[in-house]
Amino acid sequence: MKLQARLLPGFTLGNYMPSHPPVMIDELFGSLEAVEGEVWTVVHTKPRAEKKLADYTRRLGFCYYLPQMEREHIYQHRKAIFMVPMFPSYLFIRCVDTDKAKLLLSGNVVRFIKVRYQKELLSELKSIWLTRKKEAELEEVLWLDSGLRVEIISGPLKGISGVVESHEKIEEVQLQINILRQAVKVKVKATDLRIVGEYTIVEG
Repeated sequence: MKLQARLLPGFTLGNYMPSHPPVMIDELFGSLEAVEGEVWTVVHTKPRAEKKLADYTRRLGFCYYLPQMEREHIYQHRKAIFMVPMFPSYLFIRCVDTDKAKLLLSGNVVRFIKVRYQKELLSELKSIWLTRKKEAELEEVLWLDSGLRVEIISGPLKGISGVVESHEKIEEVQLQINILRQAVKVKVKATDLRIVGEYTIVEG
């Protein structure tokens, strides 16, 4: 899915675009799947280097996922909506351990974060990817270490799982990346949800 800048209603391209065009890059290169011999790794990037590293990773032929979301920018009364990294300074890459040396040559890597629970991370990334494909509005929120696990059973987001803070906030479904302790939320009708059970992070 190629992401592009989008002007706000009432603004024209010629008069309101910033002087420097935004960097546009695919959110996903490859597939969000497990592949024998490869592992998903979280890469902590240098500030504002996520897209540069994603492009470098693509040219190496490695699979990556860079979740993005809309952000409004104003430049001297010029308004536009751009796509920015959902989790700043982080990129998810699938590769073999020996490939990390090639990634370091980009000059944009701070460190690699080992993912112990591969299936959990893939499930979390897929939920975000599917939500993005449906163009649902996402909002940054604080990560939860406990709550209620829910599944969306009807509507455009059917099949996606997440977490809600409480029964009082049942319509605010959080999509969490536990290894980063970061999350985004999407609003869903209560009638489209099914409570699966309690949700608690166990450290270890």
